[in-house]
Amino acid sequence: MERWQGRVALVTGASAGIGAELCRVLVHNGMLVVGCARSVDKIKAIAEKEAVKKSPGKLIAIKCDLTKESEILSLFDEIRQKIGRLDICINNAGFSYDAPLLTGTASQFRDILDVNVMALCICTQQAVKLMQEKGIDDGQIIHISSVGGHAVPTEGWLGANFYCGTKFMVRALTEGLRRELKGLNSHIRVASVSPGLVETHFFETYLKDNPTFRPEDVFKMHPLQSKDVADSVVHILSAPQHVEIHDIILCPFSG
Repeated sequence: MERWQGRVALVTGASAGIGAELCRVLVHNGMLVVGCARSVDKIKAIAEKEAVKKSPGKLIAIKCDLTKESEILSLFDEIRQKIGRLDICINNAGFSYDAPLLTGTASQFRDILDVNVMALCICTQQAVKLMQEKGIDDGQIIHISSVGGHAVPTEGWLGANFYCGTKFMVRALTEGLRRELKGLNSHIRVASVSPGLVETHFFETYLKDNPTFRPEDVFKMHPLQSKDVADSVVHILSAPQHVEIHDIILCPFSG
């Protein structure tokens, strides 16, 4: 991780869960981290934690509603004006409703698509643009995806089918971006991390309309932790420059 010290990373969905852990880990490794989310006060609270303040890096919080293109563009303008560069973009933000294909609403589908696909594409496009402006040819794009982008659950998760559809799209977009960059002879690398069940606040949104929801019912099998995903991101960033990690699939071990 030495080559990333003092360099700049953007983490979307940074207010909780995997995004918050990514901010802590990257700051610990000496990076200037821009964390963005709608709940910007939560990111500021993370930045004020003693362990973060004592880290060699720094966490900067910027408010951004990723469902609004104008706010994403303003986010990158602020990075450009106040920081001047970007070396890593981690598209972590993602969510879902319990919205089966046959009964989910168009509004629900649109919300999921806006965050999981459109925001990811716009952030990636703007990140690469800023890297190119500043002559950064060794940058890294990382998408936090899901095992739901590799296989649709066979039972018990009918409400996640549209969510899985967006993650299948992320898988295709990751490879498409890699090919476009290679077509430009760029050395910016592209990777994704596809975790299985992670113990985060994801299910508070996903099952918020389910009156019988209990976290212990979802997490019967010991789930992954946010740190497990962050460790995989560190592994990607630590790879030597002749290595490009394409996708890391993480699953809870049930043995």
